[in-house]
Amino acid sequence: MVPGLNVLESLPARKPLGQIVYEKLKQAVVKGALESGSRIIESQVAESLSISRTPVREAMHKLEREGLLRQSPTGGYFVVGLSRMDIEETFGIRSVLESYAARLAAIKHRKEELMPLQNKISEYQECLEREQIEDLPRINTEFHDLLYGLSYSPRLIKMINDLKDYIYRYREVILKIEDMAMKSNEDHRRMLALIKIRDADGVERIVREHILRGQEVVLRQFDNQQMVK
Repeated sequence: MVPGLNVLESLPARKPLGQIVYEKLKQAVVKGALESGSRIIESQVAESLSISRTPVREAMHKLEREGLLRQSPTGGYFVVGLSRMDIEETFGIRSVLESYAARLAAIKHRKEELMPLQNKISEYQECLEREQIEDLPRINTEFHDLLYGLSYSPRLIKMINDLKDYIYRYREVILKIEDMAMKSNEDHRRMLALIKIRDADGVERIVREHILRGQEVVLRQFDNQQMVK
């Protein structure tokens, strides 16, 4: 038995310890809790979680392969900053995958499945009016999850979900801008209206425009050094 395993037993998912450590570290990196350039020492992570160094080492190697961590010449790892290429690549992939998922949703959905989307639009609008800006990225993500679930394409949904953590970080940047926060929900209304009439071409176009508009905002923030690089 791995020493200190009982410390993590309260986590709901039954997963290998290395996977749990990997997910915790990845969340900390992509959501900005560990900023670009932060140094991460294997022994310190293991000690803080009261576990052996082996699962921590496995997690760090995996994050290194994903390009989120890099080995430091002085020992340990450091968090790799974002580049313009990272942003453009992520949004480019999203624009293809998510617009196609929306197209499939327009074709495959059942009428009764659309009410949860309307509910998310209403919830988002209420938070806008109350200036509860911190809730917008979560609601936005839930809307998109519901929408792409209607594609009924498990492989496509998995590909989109593999980018979810990275996307969330960008959504936080985009939705802090009032005009963009309002425009986002307008786009959601248009998406839903087009799905209702099964306009696959229309909703595919709107989703692509929605995503690429977000890319412009993130790149502008990046160039103005308002995002951690």
